[in-house]
Amino acid sequence: MQGVIKAYDPTSGDGLIMADTDLADYELAANALEGTIFRTLRQGQRIVFDLDDAGRATHLRLGSEIDMGTPGH
Repeated sequence: MQGVIKAYDPTSGDGLIMADTDLADYELAANALEGTIFRTLRQGQRIVFDLDDAGRATHLRLGSEIDMGTPGH
């Protein structure tokens, strides 16, 4: 899935992502940044993510234009 960081607290690691497809909000999983290039996140940052079994965002990563579903690619 792709979306935008809606909120992120670097102290607690709590955050919300708003999905592009349905504008639903997804909480970050506790391990969402583990093994990624991210040390922190900023509001409005565009990311690609997966959902864990509990419906939380995990495995955050940057996407290429193709990953982001840009029209014409």
